Amino acid sequence: MATGEEKPLMVVGLDESEQSTYALEWTLDRFFAPYAPNFPFKLLIIHAKLNAVSAVGFAGPGIAEVVPHVDADLKHTAAKVVDKAKGICESKSVHDATMEVFEGDARNILCEAVDKHHASLLVVGNHGHGAIKRAVMGSVSDYCAHHAHCSVMIVKKPKIKV
Repeated sequence: MATGEEKPLMVVGLDESEQSTYALEWTLDRFFAPYAPNFPFKLLIIHAKLNAVSAVGFAGPGIAEVVPHVDADLKHTAAKVVDKAKGICESKSVHDATMEVFEGDARNILCEAVDKHHASLLVVGNHGHGAIKRAVMGSVSDYCAHHAHCSVMIVKKPKIKV
């Protein structure tokens, strides 16, 4: 890479799941740790936090009392996700990762971030839901693979064979 040339950006989507954490660790082990301190990518880690009203999923009497508590819990979860990601990055000698939290659907947030930051690569984990659950809930990794305007790497956590 020529001097002064901008490094490509890698975006990693992160939630509170074990699969997501595995994807971050796997990515750092393969694309960052071996190259320290001259990383081939800039790293942006994004957590999409649900909107409290969406998380509650209903409207009606009592909703006004419930939403502030749900919102506080979602903010607490987001802070834990970011703190955990910072700790993982630090443990792998990646000190300059950028962390961002957005409110909304992870599928849209990640694809919008790719466009906004002109990312070269998007990394997401895979929850391994079955076809029916994936059809009902929607798969973030599947959506991003089809809609993100960059290469998408889906990191699957190996199943432990007993």
